[in-house]
Amino acid sequence: MKGLWPLCRGLRLLRTRGSIRRLHQSGMCMAAEEPQSSFQPSFGLLFDIDGVLVRGKTPIPAAKKAFQKLVNSQGQFLVPVVFVTNAGNCLRQTKADQLSDILGVPISQDQVMMSHSPLRIFRQYHDKCVLVSGQGPILDIAKYLGFSNPITIDSVRESYPFLDMVDHNRRPKILILLVIKCLLLLAVILFGEPIRWETNLQIIMDVLLTDGHPANPHHPANYPHIPILACNMDLMWMAEARSPRFGHGIFMVCLENIYKKITGKELKYEALMGKPSEVTYHYAEYLIRTKAAEMQWKNPVQTLYAIGDNLMTDIYGGNLYNRYLENRNSRKGSTAATQCKSVLVCTGIYNPHAEVPADPSQSVTETVFHGHRDFRIDPALIEPGHIVPDVNAAVDLIFQLETFVPNSDKRTL
Repeated sequence: MKGLWPLCRGLRLLRTRGSIRRLHQSGMCMAAEEPQSSFQPSFGLLFDIDGVLVRGKTPIPAAKKAFQKLVNSQGQFLVPVVFVTNAGNCLRQTKADQLSDILGVPISQDQVMMSHSPLRIFRQYHDKCVLVSGQGPILDIAKYLGFSNPITIDSVRESYPFLDMVDHNRRPKILILLVIKCLLLLAVILFGEPIRWETNLQIIMDVLLTDGHPANPHHPANYPHIPILACNMDLMWMAEARSPRFGHGIFMVCLENIYKKITGKELKYEALMGKPSEVTYHYAEYLIRTKAAEMQWKNPVQTLYAIGDNLMTDIYGGNLYNRYLENRNSRKGSTAATQCKSVLVCTGIYNPHAEVPADPSQSVTETVFHGHRDFRIDPALIEPGHIVPDVNAAVDLIFQLETFVPNSDKRTL
């Protein structure tokens, strides 16, 4: 999975004031073809969660209204729905239970895709001793995904207490070297932002600079370092605060820059998962098709709608996958989706009232392009297909575009 994303820097981010404002005023940026009316829907919905359905633990009022339109009187979905979140600090069932409470409709774990879900396909690492970073039940998550021998940062710290020296109150009084169960770490898995950043940054660096033997002396000349698989590249996310909060992407920026400062070389990723990565949308489409297959639909799902609040993840990812679908379908006939349309809501990260630089050359900065370092800057990928006030308006728009009139007595999923 090396080289999933070409590193293409220096392209200008031509996100002009006029284009964004015209989008917001018109509610859509590309004309939709008149779809044919069908008894069975030929589309599926990919919902982001934070900033679309909730702000932190607070539900967004429009979310319940939207989902009342998506289910029948028995709570069964009328169209295939999958929740695609960059969160990675819990199991799918836990997130499904949370969504069921928030939305007032039954959600199954098969409808939930966490940022770490694609780790299931990296079987070459499942039987290896891997270091896992994040918070929540990350050992349970790792084992659920197929990893047989995950080791936490805390386990390494307990075995080698002299590695963690930033916090004076946590420095060991007596240095006693214990023997960790796994003496050699063969990969690093980044699930999400940890609680104690300084501890995680230090020990991950120790592992990278010692070829997996954290108690050994550093050898920066050993390059490339052991594989890193990272989930959730969100630079920021929207909770109850009026401004965005640091996400795992900020932690990754710290790790990348520390590594480069010490070694003079670029930190390399074996794989990047979560939105906007292509592998995430592949898996999401698979889940959508699985839900449709349960109803034994004859009509294939042709259109996916990616609904989110973040230009750099939800919109970039949906548009990137649409580009992939266009290329795939031009090469050969396929019953898979033919397009993925992006829908931007204004209840989270995206602020429709924010100033956009008048001079496009001034927008080529990290403060404007919040995407990950390894994703190329492409203005077309952050142009939403449609902009709507909230998720309820998004559902109304999609039903209109698809000429879909729900019949709760006949259409169930």
